[in-house]
Amino acid sequence: WDNADFSRGVGTTFYQEFHTLNTAKPPFVRDVEAKIRRYLRSSYSAAWTLKITWEKAPAYAARTDTRRTNTYQAILTTDGFKSYVLMLYQQGGMQWDYTRLPATNVLIGYT
Repeated sequence: WDNADFSRGVGTTFYQEFHTLNTAKPPFVRDVEAKIRRYLRSSYSAAWTLKITWEKAPAYAARTDTRRTNTYQAILTTDGFKSYVLMLYQQGGMQWDYTRLPATNVLIGYT
């Protein structure tokens, strides 16, 4: 991710935490578990999950363009032994104009 800039009042960030050890799991957590099982071909039962959403986030510096925004999420989850991160992006990937960003080494994901 690059630097998002919320200084112009455009976009927001919010999170939701799910404690699911010995409790009923909401559909969102069951979906995360299913993705991990499918992609990693391993059994997984979440004890804790955190969903962080950056909604309509403009790129730094927002003074240049607040119309091209991105919505993306990071999902952190653990069963107490193994931990995973899922990074989800809006349909079509990043919408920021990478030619106008201060950083020239823009990636979707992490290294």
